[in-house]
Amino acid sequence: MTEESRADRQSPVGEPVVRSDPAVTGDRAADAVGFDPTDPDSVAEAAETVGRFAGGGVGDDDNVLMLRGAAACAALVRGVGSYKEAAERAGDRVSVAFIRKWARVHDLPQAIRRQVANGRIAPSAAKHVARLGGRDRYLLAWATIDGGLTVREVRAIASAVNDGADIGAAVRDAGVELGRLQVSLPPETYVELRRRASMETVEPSAIVADAVDEYLADDR
Repeated sequence: MTEESRADRQSPVGEPVVRSDPAVTGDRAADAVGFDPTDPDSVAEAAETVGRFAGGGVGDDDNVLMLRGAAACAALVRGVGSYKEAAERAGDRVSVAFIRKWARVHDLPQAIRRQVANGRIAPSAAKHVARLGGRDRYLLAWATIDGGLTVREVRAIASAVNDGADIGAAVRDAGVELGRLQVSLPPETYVELRRRASMETVEPSAIVADAVDEYLADDR
């Protein structure tokens, strides 16, 4: 499986895969709402949901409800066939640009949407992560978490990459080093890792990288 294909969403449009997972959203998982773009009644519900979403009916601090709004945007577009008609169905307050931005958030890979649902990536930042494609989306999402990037910084990085900048250079300009991750280890594991690295005259990160590569090999 290629990096590009892993970044393409495979689950049905409008299905609350992340929002219905108790490991991510806790008790709210039972209230997850899905939208079926092939069902006229569900499309109508999506249009109503998008209208409330665009009108400020969802607070910016409610990540789960904002993901529901994003799902409604994506299902509505698929249901009616175009962004323009989707905006018309959702009401006068809804623009094509609004629906396009949030539909792209819904189409982000599940691994990223899970971090939006649990609050580690703000929905307003996810909109800018979604402007990128393939591997760059993952890199910007993880840099957002590991580097504590603000929404403004995420937006600037996405704009720079879309203008032709390298994602690594754009993230470094924001003060974040891609691939730098702080981990906590049990004392015994830590001692043995340090001992082995010293004996092999390598940095501990090299051993960790090899171990992670081996662990992930079956998924590649």
